[in-house]
Amino acid sequence: MDRSSRFSYLCNQCGRCCHDQVITLSPYDVIRLARVAGMSTREATGRYTIRRGSILKFDENGSCAALDGATCTVHAGRPLACRLYPLGLEHDRRGAERYRRLEPAAGSRGAYGDDGTAQDFLAAQGARVYLRINRRYTSLLGIFRQRISELNDFEIVEPREFWRVAVRDALAEANFDFNPIIEALFDPDSLGCQAESEMDFIEQHVKAIEQLIRSETDPALLAAAAVMVAVSLGYLPNEVMTGCTSWRRSPE
Repeated sequence: MDRSSRFSYLCNQCGRCCHDQVITLSPYDVIRLARVAGMSTREATGRYTIRRGSILKFDENGSCAALDGATCTVHAGRPLACRLYPLGLEHDRRGAERYRRLEPAAGSRGAYGDDGTAQDFLAAQGARVYLRINRRYTSLLGIFRQRISELNDFEIVEPREFWRVAVRDALAEANFDFNPIIEALFDPDSLGCQAESEMDFIEQHVKAIEQLIRSETDPALLAAAAVMVAVSLGYLPNEVMTGCTSWRRSPE
């Protein structure tokens, strides 16, 4: 599906889609969660996330950490994946968006239809600002490419092993090495970013991450952070690696 495809969905607030899910979070998702919850980004990652801020937390009963009964306690700051449901978002290697209709959660009382378009649905769910801001964070991948190419020579370093280690380090939920760029991605408040408008705050955050990337001298650390950025924005690790192995020869 694309944005012009016929699609509509009526949520009946049963809360079934808020159980037993794997919800990947972008940096902006964490920022919005924190602001609506009235806490710092570090507090929000501790309360609502796992894997260093990149995945929404679910409790032992399969319920989202933000759920109270069938009510989302941070609904105004719910992540993009929650806003898109029951649509799934995919990107091709050029970054083009494609959508697919997901299977309903077991017991869901939501109603599918075709009396609108996917574009109408995105607008009604407030998803477009998330998509726009995520594209701003996607621009960081070009900075990663440039910096890694300055530090690494894939004529000498075996690319597949290099990126295998990067994916392992980025996606580990325990026993991972500290990575200051990943920490800063999901805790912008720790960088001292301050602005009256949200967009100015986002711009400050992106610029601060750019500076961290450009000053980092460890290509392995940069690669793990690059994988984390890409995955948090909805790209599969193998898509990242396919592009990364040729970064040195095919700059953006």
